[in-house]
Formats: sequence, structure tokens, C-alpha cells
Amino acid sequence: MGKIVGRWWVWLIYGLPLLVFLVVPIYALVVGAFGANTSITSELLQAIKLSFTTSLASLVAVLLLGTPLAFAIARFRFPLRGLVSVLIDLPLVLPPAAAGIGLLLAFGRHGVLATHFAFTTTAVVMAQTFVASPFYIRVGINTFQNVSPDIEESAALDGASPIALFARITLPVCVRALASGAITSWARALGEFGATILFAGNLVGKTQTMPIAIYLGFESDLDKAVLLSGILLATAFVAIIAVRLLSDRDRTIQRA
Repeated sequence: MGKIVGRWWVWLIYGLPLLVFLVVPIYALVVGAFGANTSITSELLQAIKLSFTTSLASLVAVLLLGTPLAFAIARFRFPLRGLVSVLIDLPLVLPPAAAGIGLLLAFGRHGVLATHFAFTTTAVVMAQTFVASPFYIRVGINTFQNVSPDIEESAALDGASPIALFARITLPVCVRALASGAITSWARALGEFGATILFAGNLVGKTQTMPIAIYLGFESDLDKAVLLSGILLATAFVAIIAVRLLSDRDRTIQRA
């Protein structure tokens, strides 16, 4: 097949400018992070801790609520199903700043559903969940659609309830693909900035996540911003490797 479409190195040469464009900033960030002349302050530690804590909390919300939503869209036909699918994908293309305004108008003190969540740690989790959930839900929909109905039908004939069938048959078959979607969703939540700063603000130890600290550090302490960027880059690298390993393992099992 490769010989039919040409030599690999010919195609790679054509794409090399873009590859260089992608690699050079990453290389510069790695070098800058290792050479950053700054210490780990309590404020910086608070931003790191808050980012990981809130992103994990948002991941729990995405898993608990996104899994049944993805299954419903994947396996059932119901009124306005297409519209629901479009609404789930909207946060993927909606500018984060617009998402933050939307959250504020919806859940602010004078919002459509008036609450006191705005400018609290809860608001950080809500903003992260809003922008990150589509990554998991879309993977969940595609995964559940690919499950062979024969497996579920056999279990149903043995008298398994719908919940037991889902928990013991469907979910174990999909667990690797769902895990890769969960990791991607968590990584997106960890790097969220625009919606968070507009809906949650910038309160040290309360709503100041790593991306917000990077933005502020760009003006006041560049070394601090570079160090935090390096931490996010390393985390993203590990997340991508984990997703690739899970995806490759899943494809190997399917071929077998």
C-alpha cells in the first residue's frame, strides 16, 4: 500500500515545515522550564494543588454524568437526539471566553439559575466540566455504538437487568476506550483558562489555577510562568502517551 501512494519521506518533507513549527516552541518551553530562575513559592504550590484537585473533581462529574448521557445517545433513538448531540459538541468550538460569560449569565447571582457559585472553587470545577466533558462524551458515544449487540442479547436472555447488563457486560468491554476519553477530558480541564477566569476569577488559593497563574506571571514573573507551563507540558505529554497506549492496546484486543 505504501508503494502505491509514494515514498514516506517525500510526504514527510512536504509536512516538515509544519512539524518544525510545532516542535520548536515545545523545545523552547522545555529548555526554558529547566532553566527557569525561580523558587516554588506557597502561591505557586497553591495554584498547582488547586489545578489538580479541581480537574480531578470535574473528571468525576464528567464520568458520573457523561457516561449515561453518552450511552443514551449511542444506543437509543429519542426526540431531538440530533440536537442534543450538537449541543454536547458546542463547547468544543465555543471560545472559552464566551463559555465563561455563558456560565456567569446562567449561574451567577443574577443569572438564569441564580446561585452563589460564581467566583468560588466550585465555579472552577463547573468551568472545567463545561469545556472538558465533550471530549469524554464523544468518545463514549463512539465506543458504545461499536459494542456488538449479540453480547448484550445473550446476557439479557439469561435474565440480566439493564443496569447489571451495562455494569457487567457493556462497561468492561468499553473500559479502555472510556479511560482514554477520560484522560483527554482531564487534560483539557487541567489546562482550562478562559472560562475559568471569567466565571471563577483570580483568587489565590481559591480560584487561581495554573493557567491563570501563567497569564499573570507573564507580566510580573516570567520565570514563574515558564515553570508552570513546563509542568503543564509534562502532564500533557504523559496524558497523551497514556491515551496512545490505551488506544493501541484496545486495537490489539479487537484484532485478536
